[in-house]
Amino acid sequence: MFLYQDKDGFLFNSDAHFLYEFISKFNPRGEVLDVGCGCGIVGLLVARDFQIRLTSLDIQKSNCDLTAVNAKVNHIDAAVVHTDYLAFSTKKKFDLIISNPPYYHDGVSKSQNPKIHQSRYNTHLPLEPFIKKSNSLIKPKGSLIFCYDAKQIQLLLKLLEEYKFRVNDIRFLHPKLDKPSSLVFIHAKKSSKSLTTIHPPLIHFVGNEMSQEAKAIYRKTRTYSIKCTL
Repeated sequence: MFLYQDKDGFLFNSDAHFLYEFISKFNPRGEVLDVGCGCGIVGLLVARDFQIRLTSLDIQKSNCDLTAVNAKVNHIDAAVVHTDYLAFSTKKKFDLIISNPPYYHDGVSKSQNPKIHQSRYNTHLPLEPFIKKSNSLIKPKGSLIFCYDAKQIQLLLKLLEEYKFRVNDIRFLHPKLDKPSSLVFIHAKKSSKSLTTIHPPLIHFVGNEMSQEAKAIYRKTRTYSIKCTL
C-alpha cells in the first residue's frame, strides 16, 4: 500500500503497524471510525483487508487531505472528516472505533513543530474525554481498540471501567525482552461481561535485529511511504 506523508509533519512509525496487527485479531466488520487518522494508515490497512465501512477523522486538515489521497491511490472507499473528535457530531453509531491517539504526557520533552505537537501530546485529546466520547459513538456491544502509553495502564483501566467498557484483550509491546513495556494495545468492549485475556508480549527487537514476529507484521502490512510537501 502506497502512503503519502507530509515530510514536515508527524510520520507514522511501528506503532501503526503493530496496532493494525492487534486490530486484525478481532476480525473487524461493519462501521469503523479511525480517530486521529494521520495519513490514514491504520484505517486504510483495515479497510484493505476486511469488509468494513470506514470513516477517518483528524483535527488537522493536512492529514485529512493526505488520507483522502491515500484512499484514492489505493482504491479504498473512506469518508474523511476534518474535525476535533470531541466536537464530532453524527447520528451514526459505530461497530468499532480504532485509534492511535496522542498519548505523550506533560513530563515528555515537547516538539516545537505544531503539526507534530498536535499529533503526539495528549493535551490535544485527553484520555478521559477520548474514552467518554467513544462510549457515546459506539453501538451496544461495539468495541474500542487503541494503543497508549503503557505507563498509564492504571488510569486506562480505571477510565474504561468508569465509562462502561470491559477490557477483553491486552497486549504489551516491549522494545526488547529485557526492557519495560513502552506501549499497550487494548481491546475494550461496551457492556461486555467477558474476562480479560492478557496476550503474550510483542517484542520489537532481539539484540540489534528486529524480532521474527515484528518482521512478519511488516510483511503483512506491506506499506511504502512517500514523503511529500503540502
